[in-house]
Amino acid sequence: MTLTHNTVELMPRNEAFAVPADSAAIDRAVAALKANGFDAKVVSDAASARELLLSLIPEGAEVGEGASMTLDDIGVTEIIETSGRYDAVRPRTRTMDRATQVREIRKLSAAPDVQINSVQAVTEDGRMVVASMTGSQLGPIAFGAGRVILVVGAQKIVPDLETAFRRVEEYSLPLENVRAQAAYGRNSAVNKMLVLNAEVVPGRVTVILVRDVVGA
Repeated sequence: MTLTHNTVELMPRNEAFAVPADSAAIDRAVAALKANGFDAKVVSDAASARELLLSLIPEGAEVGEGASMTLDDIGVTEIIETSGRYDAVRPRTRTMDRATQVREIRKLSAAPDVQINSVQAVTEDGRMVVASMTGSQLGPIAFGAGRVILVVGAQKIVPDLETAFRRVEEYSLPLENVRAQAAYGRNSAVNKMLVLNAEVVPGRVTVILVRDVVGA
């Protein structure tokens, strides 16, 4: 797979990857995720996803969060960061000096009690792909966090890993590039990627699949 980087602004998004999977594909993905050691749950809409996710996080828990349109869309980001019910990592790291406190930021972000996130794709054989420019959320998802909760809209379910990589290149990256240009004045890039094939620790990773379209 060749991922486009600085030329991504010239690539139109493949809107076929914005279409939600049908019920049969969702059911296949859920069964395969469970067989691969992930705790997979299905909800109908954004509100149900938000309610379920929050029910899985004890009040006062340290919560790390990757930048995620999905978490923003379902209303979780604001609750985690502003309700006072959780020890949210991102508001703490935002106040720290990137020039002099990078070690502290790195260590604080690497191993939260709970990491919440989304992924760019879930395959029908139960694998997940997470792409990142900096890789900051990949370590906690792979190992560092005590517990991981991933919220995934039905439009991210694809038949196989090859199609998952195509979704990253043809849909997720062009969309993120627009956001990065608006926010930071620069292009985004898929510099690092994590493929979750299975989980060896029972109950560590929960995947909340939403039958509706949430996030991108």
